Amino acid sequence: MTELPPLNGLRAFDAAGRRLSFRAAADELGVTQGAVAQQVRQLEAHLGVTLFERVPKGLAFTSVGRSYHNRIAEVFADLRSSTAELKPEPNKVVISVTPTFAAKWLIPNLPDFTAAHPGIDLRIMATEKVSSFHSDGIDLAVRQGSPPFGASLEATLLFKQTLIAVATPSLADDEPYPLEPRTLSKLPKIHDTHDLWPSYLAYLGVQDQSPRGLRLSQTSLAVDAAIAGQGVALVSRFLVAHDLEAGRLTEVGKAWLAGENDFYVLTPHNAKTNKAVMKVVTWIKEQSASEL
Repeated sequence: MTELPPLNGLRAFDAAGRRLSFRAAADELGVTQGAVAQQVRQLEAHLGVTLFERVPKGLAFTSVGRSYHNRIAEVFADLRSSTAELKPEPNKVVISVTPTFAAKWLIPNLPDFTAAHPGIDLRIMATEKVSSFHSDGIDLAVRQGSPPFGASLEATLLFKQTLIAVATPSLADDEPYPLEPRTLSKLPKIHDTHDLWPSYLAYLGVQDQSPRGLRLSQTSLAVDAAIAGQGVALVSRFLVAHDLEAGRLTEVGKAWLAGENDFYVLTPHNAKTNKAVMKVVTWIKEQSASEL
């Protein structure tokens, strides 16, 4: 194993490189200017290279010094970030949700949450991947599926998977709503990764006869495309409640209770001891109940 350079020298080099001044680095580290200069000299001797050129107004990197500092600065930044994550922050709550849930439900409702709980630092991790409560530092999550989600997790139902077909009011404004299944089958469809249109049309007893279709990677993008008049999107009703109320979208097809892919809030069993987390859970449950 290659011997590590002296860590005090690396700290002095990191600070001096960010400020290009031994004096400023000394102020940051709480030591004397001479101590910083000596630690950098010892690091240079250990490495066998010159890291700084001493110039009248302070310091200037050598080419090898600049390259080395870029790497060292990244390492120290990672160390600071990892250490900060370990420190307890009693009012910080990290919630993991899908990008669509974040964009179409959570963020539009955040003003209500902030007004109710101004002291809670709610941090949103929007991702499609399955997150780990332990390694990713997550306090609670909202996910689609069917229980059980894991022996260590508690699951509370938020929304049933009630799918509706939505489009901009101008797409078929000469037809009464909801549209007849045959009429709906002929309109352009907007597909997302769930690809539920075939099952929905089978539920209506028709086949797709649309001349074209648009395929997108997220449901939130499908909703935006529907608002832009690109076709009909198939989406959970609660995700477009604000758009329906504002008149940006209208319900053009019969509702379908898909089943076994509902939305749940997940918390570890030990979350009950965290007051901030439980306040967020309670707010989410109350907010979802008020919309049902």
